[in-house]
Amino acid sequence: MNFPEELKYTKDHEWVQVDGDVVTVGITEFAQSELGDIVYVEIETEGEDLDKEEVFGSVEAVKTVSDLFMPVSGKIIEVNSKIGEVPELVNSEPYGNGWMIKIEMTNESELESLLSADDYKEVIGA
Repeated sequence: MNFPEELKYTKDHEWVQVDGDVVTVGITEFAQSELGDIVYVEIETEGEDLDKEEVFGSVEAVKTVSDLFMPVSGKIIEVNSKIGEVPELVNSEPYGNGWMIKIEMTNESELESLLSADDYKEVIGA
């Protein structure tokens, strides 16, 4: 499994890429493999201000539906339209074209509670 070192992770299996006060969020390779074939991604929170750990959307796989959680507080400034049209990008490119949202952070100190790649590997037993 691939866990890029430059990313941060949550215990809920989201990854976070920080670029100034904007963070890009997706689900990890581990999460997409556990879910199986993703058939639908629902994110209807663009433009909304949400707190850390609030649900921002959901992912539907053949066998299950899972909520997606905010890794940090902020405003959702962009939703990846590609995954609405081609949800399987989340399976094939979880760290690339399968990203989910971009958030304008409101509390940068929340980044400190995110996990490193090594810490995330410990959480999932990798």
